[in-house]
Formats: sequence, C-alpha cells, structure tokens
Amino acid sequence: MLNSIYSKILTLSDQKKRQLAVLIDPDKVDEEGVMRLAELVNRYRVDYVFTGGSILTSEFMSTCLKVLRQTVHVPVIIFPGNTMQVHPEADAILLLSLISGRNPELLIGNHVIAAPALKKSGLEIMSTGYMLIESGKLTSVVYMSNTIPIPSDKSDIASCTAMAGEMLGMRLIYMDSGSGSNRPVPPKMIRHVRSNIRVPLIVGGGIRTTEDAIKSWNAGADIIVVGNAAENEPDFIGKLCESRDHINSVANPEYHKLTR
Repeated sequence: MLNSIYSKILTLSDQKKRQLAVLIDPDKVDEEGVMRLAELVNRYRVDYVFTGGSILTSEFMSTCLKVLRQTVHVPVIIFPGNTMQVHPEADAILLLSLISGRNPELLIGNHVIAAPALKKSGLEIMSTGYMLIESGKLTSVVYMSNTIPIPSDKSDIASCTAMAGEMLGMRLIYMDSGSGSNRPVPPKMIRHVRSNIRVPLIVGGGIRTTEDAIKSWNAGADIIVVGNAAENEPDFIGKLCESRDHINSVANPEYHKLTR
C-alpha cells in the first residue's frame, strides 16, 4: 500500500511511541551474519531494518536484501550511500537530501540521476532531510560526502536546518553523527530540533549503550538507529528493545513538555 510504512512511522510518532531501526551494512556482514541479525530482529520485535553503506565494495547488497525479505517480519528500508543503492527487493527507501551540507550533488544532483530507477523500483519513497552532526572524528559519510558537519554545540543551526528541510517538504529529518563515530548526537541538540519541527525525527550514529539510546529517545527522537554496536554485540538489540518497550509503557514527562 502506498505510503504505508511512512504512515506507520507517523502514527507511532504521533502516539509518542519510541521506535528502533537496526542498520545492516552489506560491506560488514556475510549471509550468516544477516541471518543472525534477522533472527534477533524478529525475536525482539525491532521496528525496521535499514540497509546500505557509504561505499559498498562488495556486490552483497542484493543477496542481503533477499535474505532480509525472506526472514524478517518488519519493513526493510534502504539507507542509501549513493545512487547505485536502489533495489526492488526492499520495501522502501529514504531519499536523502544532505541539507546540512552545501554539496549540490547530494542536495539534488544525484536524485536526478536516480529518479528513473526510483520511479520503476516500486519502492515506497520517503523524502528525508539528512543532517550530519560533528562527532569528534572524520567518519566515512563526512569524507565521502565532502561536506562539513554541523558542530555538535550549535543546536540553533541544527534546528534552523531541520526547519528548512520540513518547510521544503521533507517528510522525515535524520540527524546522524556517522557510522563508527566517537559520540552520539547530543540530547540537547535533539531536544532543540524536536521542539521546532513536526515531522518524525530519526537519530543515529555513535549509540553504543542503552543509556545513549534512552537519552536520545527521551530528548525527542522518534526512531533511533544502531549499526556497529548491534553487529559487535548482538545482545544489544534485546537490551534496546527492552528499554524501548519500558519507555513506551509509561508516560515520559520530559517528552510531553515538547511542542509538536
């Protein structure tokens, strides 16, 4: 059904329900690893599986998506690193526009190139304002995008950028400190952005502990994304889902102070 995945995200967001996505990088796992993560996704009721990477040096993405479609019971969403990462085996794709940078190719150029393939793919396309946040190290996405991330102490710049993305019609805002980053997006910045936009907010990068996740959720993230930590410590997924379910079962006073 058209826009069914986005409708789910929006509905859960409006209900103040926290959500979890596990990011699988096809360059970092083999088929056995995908199967193992898929089993954990099903066991703990993860909300979404994201897949994609900054480079993709292997041709494993097609196999990865086929395995996921056959095994997981949740939406499989492409988190693309380039125009080649369009595949009909997924359910949806985050059409990322790098609104934190000034690289025209990542604002619109690559989208023009990918548009015919996207139109034919049958994927649910979710326009996403993508914001890179400084994390204390040079991450792959910063290097590959050739852009400067928003300083982690500049919440006003992050908020204005997110507001501009929403005004331009982006249906999601994604704040990312990058794969393998030294630290997650600061809760203060998440809170500031959340209080100034109405569309669902995704936060990823550098979330290595349940405490990191809880702080991000409590600050206003609708969806948090974990990748490296889930691959290195599979039990982490279970701990995160337990925390998510606990937060969703009780009122969150800090969150309800935020204006939507």
